[in-house]
Amino acid sequence: MRRTRILTAVLALAAGLLAGTPPALAAESPAPTALAADTYTWKNARIDGGGFVPGIVFNRTEKNLAYARTDIGGAYRWQEATKTWTPLLDSVGWADWGHTGVVSLASDPVAPDKVYAAVGTYTNSWDPTNGAVLRSSNRGASWQKTDLPFKLGGNMPGRGMGERLAVDPNKDSVLYLGAPSGKGLWRSTDSGVTWSQVTNFPNVGTYVQDPSDTSGYASDNQGIVWVTFDESTGTSGNATRTVYVGVADTANSVYRSTDAGATWSRVAGQPTGYLAHKGVLDAKNGYLYLAYSDKGGPYDGGKGQVWRYATASGSWTNISPVAEADTYYGFSGLTVDRQHPGTVMATAYSSWWPETQIFRSTDSGSTWTKAWDYTSYPNRSNRYTMDVSSSPWLTFGANPQPPEQTPKLGWMTESLEIDPFNSDRMMYGTGATLYGTENLTKWDSGGTFTVKPMVQGLEETAVNDLASPPSGAPLLSALGDIGGFRHTDLTKVPSMMFTSPTFTSTTSLDFAESNPSTVVRTGDLDSGPHIAFSTDNGANWFAGSDPSGVSGGGTVAAAADGGRFVWSPAGTGVQYTTGFGSSWSASSGIPAGAVVEADRVDAKTFYGFKSGKFYVSSDGGATFTASAATGLPAGDSVRFKALPGTKGDVWLAGGASDGAYGLWHSTDGGASFTKLSGVEQADTIGFGKAATGASYQTLFTSAKIGGVRGIFRSTDKGATWTRINDDAHQWGWTGGAISGDPRVYGRVYVSTNGRGVVYGDTSDTGGGGGGGDGGGGTDPTPTGACAVTYKITNQWADGFQADVQLSNTGTSAWSSWSLGWSFANGQRIGSLWNADFTQSGTAVTAKNVAWNANVAAGSSVAFGFTGSWSGTNARPASFTLGGQTCAVG
Repeated sequence: MRRTRILTAVLALAAGLLAGTPPALAAESPAPTALAADTYTWKNARIDGGGFVPGIVFNRTEKNLAYARTDIGGAYRWQEATKTWTPLLDSVGWADWGHTGVVSLASDPVAPDKVYAAVGTYTNSWDPTNGAVLRSSNRGASWQKTDLPFKLGGNMPGRGMGERLAVDPNKDSVLYLGAPSGKGLWRSTDSGVTWSQVTNFPNVGTYVQDPSDTSGYASDNQGIVWVTFDESTGTSGNATRTVYVGVADTANSVYRSTDAGATWSRVAGQPTGYLAHKGVLDAKNGYLYLAYSDKGGPYDGGKGQVWRYATASGSWTNISPVAEADTYYGFSGLTVDRQHPGTVMATAYSSWWPETQIFRSTDSGSTWTKAWDYTSYPNRSNRYTMDVSSSPWLTFGANPQPPEQTPKLGWMTESLEIDPFNSDRMMYGTGATLYGTENLTKWDSGGTFTVKPMVQGLEETAVNDLASPPSGAPLLSALGDIGGFRHTDLTKVPSMMFTSPTFTSTTSLDFAESNPSTVVRTGDLDSGPHIAFSTDNGANWFAGSDPSGVSGGGTVAAAADGGRFVWSPAGTGVQYTTGFGSSWSASSGIPAGAVVEADRVDAKTFYGFKSGKFYVSSDGGATFTASAATGLPAGDSVRFKALPGTKGDVWLAGGASDGAYGLWHSTDGGASFTKLSGVEQADTIGFGKAATGASYQTLFTSAKIGGVRGIFRSTDKGATWTRINDDAHQWGWTGGAISGDPRVYGRVYVSTNGRGVVYGDTSDTGGGGGGGDGGGGTDPTPTGACAVTYKITNQWADGFQADVQLSNTGTSAWSSWSLGWSFANGQRIGSLWNADFTQSGTAVTAKNVAWNANVAAGSSVAFGFTGSWSGTNARPASFTLGGQTCAVG
């Protein structure tokens, strides 16, 4: 992602389609609570991608087992049956939010059920906790954690280098981890349970991006950046003798041990002046390949080289795809085709303009070809075609001039991997998505290979604000880096982000409560306006003008009738306007930087908050007066909203642990506030449709109540609260925004800092309902013949994974489906993807989601799940669809 992604996280934190239960992180001492609880189904409002994917890891011994890591949004496992990704770290809680940043992943080549993740987001003061190594014996379905005595930097400079975590391919109880910040090289000999520093490793790294950065972000030593084993120098059960380690030191970037880590030395004859971003070893031909850049990336890098080291003779060969003088980028994205080890690929990861370049050699780097070439500048010839129909927003609404094209092949392409079992499949990460191809070898035969997003289920946006209007689209979002979206269907990827203008990050949005067609948003943009308006509920936009001095989006509020707006931008004071921002006037009586909101009934009443003071305007934002209310949080980590339908009804959440912190309510327009005694901490507040028989709208908050951190709901004005998430659904930090849905009881939209927009629906049908697409009604029962294939794809000590394929073998299409079966041995489903499910005792029902409801005659639909078992794990004997029995294959 762009640098704005970092700023989003700092400002906020310095103060798949998923159904059922996702993978869980084992809690050491869960806090007891007597709170009420409700069963919710949690999913993502589909965007597909939206963030930087710095690492992709294929298992070398099991086909179709692959993982992806993100810089702030957790880790994912590939589901081959559905071509989707399953999130693995949703169980990371509020206190450990930094553990959603994944600096490295390692998949055990000896025991493929085992996977490891090195987690931690920042190495400076922004992240309050140390890093950790998570270990799983069931492919990430559950985790155990070992805390480290130092921090890790999943969102720090250099995060695209790696992998820093590696498992010995001959003795998998041995792992190495390269640490940043001068902490050196670490080793575990008990499968990641305990770690100790390799004290005789001679170099902890020297490279920093910017020594003058006083924040500690760009001035941190990038440390040990990758570990690679030469598997040919070991035998099964014995530690691999030869290990290579990459160090962030432009004069000494590669070290080696030939005695299983007992001693280490600098590899002689190596190139200098560069950092080795990747070190990939081809044991069959005896080559270590290295991709070099003059900078640590993933944003910077102006020169680079690619080298090949012969492990037997010790000779070095410069195999750079282009001459150093012709580079304006560094190299990364290094990979070897394990089916044909002489085939090597690399990327020009830091080529922002016109876009990235991908290089390919089929003769161990002696000669190379490019993914695209100039014919006669600025015209290009591409070896690939791009199909982004599944994520059409990847064009960014751009209309570039040659040699730029849209959609772009990518940028920040630090990770590129060829499937070790399939030479035709390649995946690579970019700053916005994960792309791939399944016909890569057409490159070599003169054909054209097709690049598509391979990212469904991987949701990686940072959410700044959310709105759910009473009419029109059910969800509007303000996002870091890719601006935001208007979701008319939560289960479908929108066609485009907000454009005209396209903000790099949207910081705030609002709609007119009595006229929801009128919407306003503010955001950051390197050059251009920082505010935009819509008169059709966010479908189309036009830019407003900026007052003098504006440098960033800040917060914005729309009057209840849409006739005026109040804006608190970065860089200047609070402003107000009538109409659509063609001119602005300074508001008086309110300090610069205040958070602003609108009363949802009175079109001339606006509110503000800054440094413990609440402000009120009754003249459309022209003048504000400080309220006499006291006891509010002294800092600025506060979010507040006015209740729709009632003038002067305001709720305020926020604070800090060293002062006032909680949830406050005002019924007199902010003149006074009452703190809710049962809420220990609260960071967001939102409103949704009232429960059946309730006289007040439903409240939602990300809070700590009864000693428990979670997402809470109240249907009685805050008198009692129900926790609606669970320990498996926490998503790290959720303090950005929250909104209920005014049309669907119980539905809530939750912001995350890297896992996108998560929404939940209650199982409590007494208060209302609604499906994932916002619709209702009863689906017709499918008719005609059906067939089911049930396959257990993996099994471990207490768990298993299964894939189910349901085929329409009749002559008529289905517009919905609901498949039922019973487990014979008491198995329990934990996480199920590509369908909704319920389980009562041994009986299970799996029902379509909106996007796979229609099944044509002769077609099939697939879903999968992980579950638990003990003793016996027999397949279900029969399956029923619409009251009829399906054939079982």
